[in-house]
Amino acid sequence: MMSLNILYEDNHIIVVVKPCNVLSQGDRTGDLSIIDLIKSYIKEKYHKPGNVYLGLVHRLDRPVGGIMVFAKTSKAASRLCRSFNEHNIKKKYLAIVYGKMEQDSSTLIDYILKDKNGNAFISKDGKKAILDYQVLEYNDKKNCSLLSIDLKTGRHHQIRIQFASRGHYLLGDQRYGVSDNKQICLFAYYLSFTHPVLKENLEFKVLPIKENYWTYFTM
Repeated sequence: MMSLNILYEDNHIIVVVKPCNVLSQGDRTGDLSIIDLIKSYIKEKYHKPGNVYLGLVHRLDRPVGGIMVFAKTSKAASRLCRSFNEHNIKKKYLAIVYGKMEQDSSTLIDYILKDKNGNAFISKDGKKAILDYQVLEYNDKKNCSLLSIDLKTGRHHQIRIQFASRGHYLLGDQRYGVSDNKQICLFAYYLSFTHPVLKENLEFKVLPIKENYWTYFTM
């Protein structure tokens, strides 16, 4: 079974790095999810009989890797969910987009609608989507930009569709960009929040593995 990259663990929460192409939670495919992996780890490490409780408080799209926090108790889960709903948890992503951005930093505001096939698109009838971005580096030879993205809302495929709609699709995005059979360049590299029980501020940062398009930049 796939090994876990655990950044932090106590009696209340566990923080891990979800690998790319692993589900956040199980779906109709029946493929292994990060929840399955964590539950197996807890069951084995602590010799827990029966079902293991693990609260899912946020998600990452299957192709997207990065930092996730899970609750080991229902009390921690409810408090973390409240923190996410009140935008008290800070999430940042790294992304590589096609072309050179018109501004080095800006706020993107759109309205995003999801169709029955799971596709997202810009529509006045959609839900408000907000993000801030900053250009970290531009590779003129490859004509692409490395961005840090501060996500303010969590709409379906938000980062992917907001940049693709402006002609700056994410490299490796098979749905909204160019089909090149490469891994999408989107990674949840930063997460900070107040511990739901201990009330301490926790901060985590992890960079993606330097392969494929990520090798275009120093990071």
